Amino acid sequence: MDINDMRSVVTLVSFLTFVGIIAWAWSKRNKSDFDEAARLPFKDE
Repeated sequence: MDINDMRSVVTLVSFLTFVGIIAWAWSKRNKSDFDEAARLPFKDE
């Protein structure tokens, strides 16, 4: 395995991590949590 193979593997892992984060952020399951977090600055104590 040479350096170009390692670069390819690192690029692939990075891309899959990026796609995973995007899928997590756009998940319907997390929408309520993100909406609640978005309203935190406007909550009165």
